[in-house]
Amino acid sequence: MKLFRSSKSKTTKSKRVPPKLHAPAPRERGGRRTRKSKNARAVRRRSPAARIAMWSMTFVLWGFVGLIGIAGYMVYALPGQDIFTIPKRTEGIVLLADNGEVLAESGMFLGDDVRLRDLPSYVPQAVLAIEDRRFRQHFGVDLVALVRAMYRNFKAGRVVQGGSTLTQQLAKNLFLKPERTIHRKVQEAILALWLEHKFSKDEILQLYLNRVYFGGGAYGVEAAAKTYFDKSARQLSLAEAAAMAALLKAPSRLNPKSNPKGSRQRSILVLSSMIKEGYITEAEAKRAVNRPADVKAVDYTPATQYIVDWVEELVPEYTGSKADGLIVQTSINPALQKVAERSLRRRLVNQGAKLNVSQGAMVVMNPTGEIVAMVGGKSYIKSQFNRAVSAKRQPGSAFKPFVYLSAVDMGFSPNSIVADERFCIDRWCPENYNKKYYGQVTLKSALARSINTVAVRLAVEAGPALVVSNAKRMGIKSKLESLPSIALGTSEVSLLELVGAYAPFANGGRGVFPNVIKRIVSTDGRILYERKGTGPGQVLDPTELGTMNNMLAAVVNAGTGKRAQLQGREVGGKTGTTQSYKDAWFIGYTAQYVAGVWVGNDNSKPTKRVTGGSLPAQIWKDVMVAAHANLPAVPLPGEPVSSDTDYLGDSWPIDDFFESAGRAEETITTFFRDIFGNRQSEQGGFDQPRVRTQRRNNGVQDDNR
Repeated sequence: MKLFRSSKSKTTKSKRVPPKLHAPAPRERGGRRTRKSKNARAVRRRSPAARIAMWSMTFVLWGFVGLIGIAGYMVYALPGQDIFTIPKRTEGIVLLADNGEVLAESGMFLGDDVRLRDLPSYVPQAVLAIEDRRFRQHFGVDLVALVRAMYRNFKAGRVVQGGSTLTQQLAKNLFLKPERTIHRKVQEAILALWLEHKFSKDEILQLYLNRVYFGGGAYGVEAAAKTYFDKSARQLSLAEAAAMAALLKAPSRLNPKSNPKGSRQRSILVLSSMIKEGYITEAEAKRAVNRPADVKAVDYTPATQYIVDWVEELVPEYTGSKADGLIVQTSINPALQKVAERSLRRRLVNQGAKLNVSQGAMVVMNPTGEIVAMVGGKSYIKSQFNRAVSAKRQPGSAFKPFVYLSAVDMGFSPNSIVADERFCIDRWCPENYNKKYYGQVTLKSALARSINTVAVRLAVEAGPALVVSNAKRMGIKSKLESLPSIALGTSEVSLLELVGAYAPFANGGRGVFPNVIKRIVSTDGRILYERKGTGPGQVLDPTELGTMNNMLAAVVNAGTGKRAQLQGREVGGKTGTTQSYKDAWFIGYTAQYVAGVWVGNDNSKPTKRVTGGSLPAQIWKDVMVAAHANLPAVPLPGEPVSSDTDYLGDSWPIDDFFESAGRAEETITTFFRDIFGNRQSEQGGFDQPRVRTQRRNNGVQDDNR
């Protein structure tokens, strides 16, 4: 059988065959029909290279469109409406002393703009050599540096090198927050491109040097030069310029004050980079290495910086917001401030190691509550924590004046007789510092000797709630526990509030609000705040005032505060020492100044038997002698206390006196004993009277210094 026939035949005529209009399409293996077209055949005829080129162009086109969209979004998401405007330098705060003298400057006031041409050439060159050696070649984003950084980071398995240009760093400092995100990096690159388009290379470099942070609170090269080398940036040596450039990598870690070794190593690297870039010769670098930068003393930043920090915290409370560009007049006496800082530091340096005392603080105010000097610690460089304002510790016996004030309110006088005997409250038995008991003593003697048992008895008799109320009335703001142990200062307070609570004893009985800001003025002359008013008013009547001053003066004249005596002047005060000698206080006053000193350790480790009447009283006297120079002697205020005999002093042994005098105050003694109880012991002495309370006082701090 023949499968095909010839289209021609000898015996038949050729017939016209009509076209097949619905011929079935060829099938694929799966049975699906496919259509052939000219376009399809044309595609099949294109070479693989052409197809790759076509798809590559399509990808590039859509990628470009996508990048434009992303860039547009990034620009839209940039913070602020005037993003493409160089922000003005943020102004800081100028602190003026009471006499108008500039005490300190905070923020951007620290550094003025300097022109690039006014600087030694090696100052900007040191920065370029270590931060951006291709600064003059790139267009804001250094692709070569990016690739190099990516390779080194990948090889190290961690981030060891950054790829940001100096222009990108400037963009970040001017416009963006310090976030480590891809989003922020893209914005940084966009802004860097704009900066390169808008400004010349020298303008960008100058702007960078005047805005970059060099650590130590210094923004800009001029501020940094003054902070670290106490000179203008125009006077920097090559070694100092290298040390400044070394800071930029890690301003805190490479601070030449706190880390001189790390700063020197980085400075040598800067000098090596400058040699490679041809900025300096090897001989110049060698001279710089042999004559390293002379940094200001590590431990020296004036203690006024504690005040600056505190004032910056207070300003929003007075102005309603943290405004910039302010001139703040304070009540600080600059001369007295220097004396306070010098005395505290000198005493701690000379005696601190021997006595195991590492820190201290001091507050000096006038009787109206205006702070004239404040030292928040031994060294601001080493610790910025303000122990005068922010630290709260147990005041020990420095709290006892509020207990004795409560006794005065109950009718006791300085010569009232009280019993110094062992007694217990539940399981707590307060003891005196020297483990001795003096029997019958006067109230005045008990406070001067800082006798614990008497203070606790008085607190129980008056009621702890009354003691707390009187402390609050005098100016204590901290939370106080209404327990018998409050008599020994077991509730924590700050030095600032304790000094303020003693002020009524010095000013005639008026409460005060400790303050340091007198006036706040904006740089355009607007008065934003001006202090008015004097405080909460009268908190002590003349009798209370005279009685308390009579007893507190005895503390200094013949008691635990003898070392605070000022020749020819009436001084009142109280010592305080907490358990295990962890804290030592002295708070004292005249009619012209009130001051307090605390010494101890931040970790609460015990000192070597330092009491409030030793190192704190010595520091207090150093400062108060200077404060009262050329001032007339003024007696302490209050009604004088009538007294036939002064039952105080080493020349009057109290036990012998009362034995020979026949206990002239027997009536008062009997009344007091009836309150607390008195039973004869088997040995003929006094047994342990027990005062029952609803709350126990375990772990109470005992003090008698």
